[in-house]
Amino acid sequence: MSKRIKQFLAGLVILVVLVLGYFTIMPPKVANQPLNVAGGITSETQTMGSMVADMIEHYTHQPVHVTNNLATVTINHQAMLNGDTQVSAVRYTGEDLTTTLGLPAEQNPDRAYQTVKKEFARRYHQTWLPRYGFANKYVFLVRKDTAKKYHLKTISDMQHLADKLSLGVDTAWVTRKGDGYEGFKQAYGYRFKDIHPMQIGLVYSAVAAKKMDVVLGYTTDGRIGSYDLVMLKDDRHFFPAYDAAPVVNNATLKMTPGLEQAIERLRGTISTHQMQKLNYEVDNNLKEPSVVAKEFLEEHNYFEDQGEQ
Repeated sequence: MSKRIKQFLAGLVILVVLVLGYFTIMPPKVANQPLNVAGGITSETQTMGSMVADMIEHYTHQPVHVTNNLATVTINHQAMLNGDTQVSAVRYTGEDLTTTLGLPAEQNPDRAYQTVKKEFARRYHQTWLPRYGFANKYVFLVRKDTAKKYHLKTISDMQHLADKLSLGVDTAWVTRKGDGYEGFKQAYGYRFKDIHPMQIGLVYSAVAAKKMDVVLGYTTDGRIGSYDLVMLKDDRHFFPAYDAAPVVNNATLKMTPGLEQAIERLRGTISTHQMQKLNYEVDNNLKEPSVVAKEFLEEHNYFEDQGEQ
């Protein structure tokens, strides 16, 4: 084989490697092909999926498809890596920190966000855009009459009567490492009289019906409002940060003018209480998540092209 042919073949191999490497980290986007936004299986992730899709379509005029059958963060993440989806509508800092990145839990919200932002950029060529403003994390809940009777505002306030209180929790929390029951007892220095594992969906009705004195739920669950429950402040910052934010493939950001700006219009504008209300509309009033998303955006003038929201 001549030297010239060898040089040509070597150059061809290098070119192929470069092209494959480019498309590995930068999945191609066919002209006029819809962007695929990953939603989820919960009311919250489906609502946010529709919300993000609506914002992208309105401000970039790019067709968008929402995929709502991604049941776990691992499946969501793999779909992003494969290029099957280009935008994750809502990811949670604490979940990706421990599950996707395999790093220790972090109670400080800003540190958790900066860590996932840095590591996703370095490892996966993906960008965590600014947080929405709400967090979906564990929270202790009591009825209003219980809070008033015992002057409960924080988790520490339960210490003097915990040996008289029955606690309802989701099954997984009892044995969770780090932010589970064992970790809780070490952090707060007390245990409850009884602990009753159950499906997470049952804890809200259990405390409302006075079958439990205290339950452990999620901060954005719409049933907190429907049952008029009181959230107790995690005054020792035991539970890890689970701030919500969108994640976008870097290649998609570069190839879609206005995409980042469209999604960032949601930056810091949805509080935990507001997310509770949106989830309530879906779970209690049985509205479609896409309808709830559209109504929220229209009501708060997100589709106004001029001025800040």
